[in-house]
Amino acid sequence: MAMTNHSGEGSSPVHQQIFIGEKNERQVSKHVVTVLLALVFIFVNSLMFHTLLSKPVFRELPRYILFAHMLCNDSVQLMLSMSLYLMIVSLQQIPKALCALLVLLASTTFYNAALNLAVMSLERYVAICFPLRHSQMVSQKSASISIGLIWIFSSINLVIDIVYSLIINPVSFKDSIHCFRERIIISRWQVDMFEGFNIFFFVTVTGILIFTYVNVVVVARSASTEKDSAKKAHKTILLHFGQLVLCVNSFIFGTIERALAMTSSSRLFMDLRYLNFLFVLLLPRCLSPLIYGLRDDAVRPLFVYYVRCGYQKVKPAGTMH
Repeated sequence: MAMTNHSGEGSSPVHQQIFIGEKNERQVSKHVVTVLLALVFIFVNSLMFHTLLSKPVFRELPRYILFAHMLCNDSVQLMLSMSLYLMIVSLQQIPKALCALLVLLASTTFYNAALNLAVMSLERYVAICFPLRHSQMVSQKSASISIGLIWIFSSINLVIDIVYSLIINPVSFKDSIHCFRERIIISRWQVDMFEGFNIFFFVTVTGILIFTYVNVVVVARSASTEKDSAKKAHKTILLHFGQLVLCVNSFIFGTIERALAMTSSSRLFMDLRYLNFLFVLLLPRCLSPLIYGLRDDAVRPLFVYYVRCGYQKVKPAGTMH
């Protein structure tokens, strides 16, 4: 999504001048660091995903199904964002049709992260507040349906933009362009719809997280049994807010980037844009396995086992239930 925060057609020459002027050893080093960090996080997510596939219980429980979806989604988002980032800094042009597909996937997986957080929070809310009905309300089928709905809702906005562009100017999809989201937008109402969609999207997700957190906290304080489980659940939901804030910041930062692109301070623009990519895109994706994997008593021993088995055989601690 960082690659979708640039200005539209009119700002392309500005961005080209900035990138051409910044092709030096310092910038190359920053790009190398970015790629290496992204690859490390993708590796960690992949290893955590392999851990979830290693035991049948992880493939059956809705909580772990949603967690596995988060890991896959974040890994795909990282790969797409890194690819778009490298294409822009290298001034690489690709056909608009291919760009539309890449931006669609990058945008959808970006929104998926916030929606997945909301669904996981609802699952914890049901598990703590309605423990006797949890198995009926939350199942493999409901988790699969939720994932399908997440992808549908996350892609609606950009699908409308692409379809509208195809109707108005289908020939342009054969042209080669610098790939970022605004190259798909051709009318002002699309910008308004994009901003309105963002506001509605994150207000809704934030409302869900607040609702689930407050209710879980109430149960954690009043329940005479399962207090440890309830407290752990409300701490997890609280951490959801940290990730959600990072997601929201990307849109605020995008506005700052567009303003900076119209100034002559190319160095400031590039430095802030680089920080945006690191702390808004990479950081939330590395937090996912740490929050949901390493804090889980069933997943953590197996994950450590797979990390260490390359040089030392270690038996997983703990028993699977």
